[in-house]
Amino acid sequence: MNLADRPLSELFAQRRPLRSIEFFPPKDDAGVEALRQTAAALKTMSPDFVSVTYGAGGSTRQRTAQVSGFLKADFGYTVMPHLTCVGHSREELNGIADRIHADGFRNVMTLRGDPPKGSVAFKVSADGLSHADELVTLLKARHPDFCLGVGGYPEKHPEAPSARADLDNLRRKVDAGADFVTTQLFFDNESYFRFVDQCRAAGITVPIVPGIMPVLSLKQIQRFTLMCGTSLPQTLLRRLEAAGEVPEIVEAVGIDWSLGQIRDLLARGAPGYHLYILNRAKSALALAAGLAA
Repeated sequence: MNLADRPLSELFAQRRPLRSIEFFPPKDDAGVEALRQTAAALKTMSPDFVSVTYGAGGSTRQRTAQVSGFLKADFGYTVMPHLTCVGHSREELNGIADRIHADGFRNVMTLRGDPPKGSVAFKVSADGLSHADELVTLLKARHPDFCLGVGGYPEKHPEAPSARADLDNLRRKVDAGADFVTTQLFFDNESYFRFVDQCRAAGITVPIVPGIMPVLSLKQIQRFTLMCGTSLPQTLLRRLEAAGEVPEIVEAVGIDWSLGQIRDLLARGAPGYHLYILNRAKSALALAAGLAA
């Protein structure tokens, strides 16, 4: 098997910290070319794998396949395409799974997905799926050799009625066959470690990879944290406010905070880290340089 096709479960079995990066498919050809340049720059970082998101309502379905394809073929990355339930019937999901498998991918990030733009609530498609655990079950039945990642929320999914209910949902995804968990972004490492402890107490034993997003803009990160229910520590907020509207200073503050997070996470036994970089190479490279120092 080509190393780019290997299941991530083999990497996690090596018991070493893994580094991964998330890309999102651009909306046009110019964006795709820019992403190629970012992917080329990040080769120096040697990430263990990369993931490619799937637009709400399938709005970037073809782009996800396109980007996943060239990241694997042209750059040799181990690629994990995302797949969501949004806008698909079971038959369509089986067809997509077959194409992903035929194209040589053995890792899939398995998500329910967000409502399409303009919608406020998730709507189940005709003969579709309601939850990510159902998608895990479908994919494992279709291709048992898939290695499946699922999402976890250290500070609770915004739609979950309680932290306990959210944990029960995660347990169902793992029981259905998920191989590892990648968390939503967070800025307080104690939130992550509490979450891991709660997962272990609930019998969830798979690797739980912390998701890290370097802050590039105060307004942007406030929007993200509001959307996904993540808290912004007052210390970080004060530093960002003090940076004012100077992008270089804001970015420096964000990278410094993420560096501190990653160093602490790895020192305390996290199985690696997953970077949400918004298709920008600069912050990821700055983090890699800082960690190598």
